Amino acid sequence: MKRLVFGVILILALAGGVAGYLFLVDRAKPEIALSPDAAVAAPKREFTLTLRDAGSGLKSAKVVVRQEDKQITLLDAAYATPVREAVEKFTLEPAGLRDGPFTLTITASDRSIANFGAGNVATVDRQFTLDTIPPRVDVTSLAHNVRQGGVGAVSFGVSEPVESAGVVVGDDFYPAYKLDNGKYFCLYVFPFNMDPKNFVPKVKVTDQAGNVGMGAFRFQAIPRKFRDDKINISDAFLESKMPQYYNIIPDTRDNLQIYLKVNNDVRKQNAVFLKELAQKSAPAMLWDKKAFLRLPNAAPRAGFGDHRTYFYQGKEIDQQTHMGVDLASLEGAAVPAANSGKVVFTGFLGIYGETVIIDHGLGLQTLYSHLRQIDAKVGQDVKKGDLIGKTGVTGLAVGDHLHFGVLVGGREASPIEWWDQHWIDDNILSKL
Repeated sequence: MKRLVFGVILILALAGGVAGYLFLVDRAKPEIALSPDAAVAAPKREFTLTLRDAGSGLKSAKVVVRQEDKQITLLDAAYATPVREAVEKFTLEPAGLRDGPFTLTITASDRSIANFGAGNVATVDRQFTLDTIPPRVDVTSLAHNVRQGGVGAVSFGVSEPVESAGVVVGDDFYPAYKLDNGKYFCLYVFPFNMDPKNFVPKVKVTDQAGNVGMGAFRFQAIPRKFRDDKINISDAFLESKMPQYYNIIPDTRDNLQIYLKVNNDVRKQNAVFLKELAQKSAPAMLWDKKAFLRLPNAAPRAGFGDHRTYFYQGKEIDQQTHMGVDLASLEGAAVPAANSGKVVFTGFLGIYGETVIIDHGLGLQTLYSHLRQIDAKVGQDVKKGDLIGKTGVTGLAVGDHLHFGVLVGGREASPIEWWDQHWIDDNILSKL
């Protein structure tokens, strides 16, 4: 017992010694990092202040803004317990500054006894210019006719350099790309499930200070009706298909429950992944401006936007929407690249099974799924018609076929338009 007590006392003494050592000999000042680091700022621009102190820990932080004879405290934080890292956010709005130069002074102190107990103090002064004038948008393209579930395009100019530009549709933002002529070009989607009355695409640009400019343009929303479909899920289907998802859904071996999780949770995860993958799109057009290829000698088996109701043993178990076109040819048919581009994904992708995704630039990508064989590699440049795989039944496929999808900004859109040269000429190329 005496040994145990002695051991505890020794540990506490050592801990206290270490703490005391840090407080006594800590001579390192806290680290200060501020973002964004642009030389201009708008009142609503949110700043992120990151503070670090690996020694005795942070004690306080303060941000003061100065403009001529005005001085306002924007942040005054005290840390009751030692923290090694802190992240604070603030804006310039409370200061009521006018356009022109101003200074931010950032001060951070730690908990050491340096400076007669005041701690080590770090101070950073940053010079900025306040800019409250939003960028102006000049839409230069005409005749924006967009079908529900389809793709639209717009081109526009901006009055000043911007850090982001694109089109807003509902809650979605589609990034625009700057062309060689100095204008911006943007592809966007009219969501299949959006009421045409609510479809109001707008150009949105943000300058380097954080000011936002909006630009409206004339458009025609063309409504479309989508087909309803019923699908019966059999035990044979579940027994043959669900084992491929055992590693993704490890907490159960109930095939019906696995199917429902795949058809819902994994489907949502796939949608998030596709949006992330869209960020890799090239800033230039990689395709040949001609109609996209369709799987040769193939019959359609399901269409884009089909509303599917799933039944098991006569009872409804789920509802989903089919976000591509299913094309069936011969079993194991060779799949050509619909157009030229760069392969950005190959592999197993949830509901899609074995998949290839090709980037065609400017936010446009095509998806080829349910493959039995993949004959392409990530990073590979492909030409229109190059063979990239063979049709199969991987993923949630029922029968050998190709699921072909068109992605814009990672959102799936109707592929049919891209097989039509007349539509491409009128609705895409005319906007460049």
